[in-house]
Amino acid sequence: MTPEDLKKRTQQFGIDVIKMVRQFPKTIDAFEIGKQIIRSSCSVGANYRSSRRARSSAEFISKLKVSEEEADESIFWLEIIKAVDLDSKSVDGLLKEADELTSILTSSGKTAKQNLEKRNAKK
Repeated sequence: MTPEDLKKRTQQFGIDVIKMVRQFPKTIDAFEIGKQIIRSSCSVGANYRSSRRARSSAEFISKLKVSEEEADESIFWLEIIKAVDLDSKSVDGLLKEADELTSILTSSGKTAKQNLEKRNAKK
């Protein structure tokens, strides 16, 4: 997967979550949970996008880690949504996507950190 593909995929994840939340009932709990899942899911893409403009390898790794954490937080909120039956149509697909994004971002962060350590060891 190219960085551009991942950028589009993380953005689409946020869009898909917003579309899901629009279908929630108009209750206080759904409103609060909806706010949280929208924030975390959109932050995955925003922070990934920001990582691509990093000024250093360390900054890249840091922003990538934030994106990974937001993807993991999105899993938490999606599990809550499923547990309280707020959505039955799209939550499973979004859980799968959040899990895949978390794995991709974790792997990318590990690789970037290893590459940075190798460069530092050569100095």
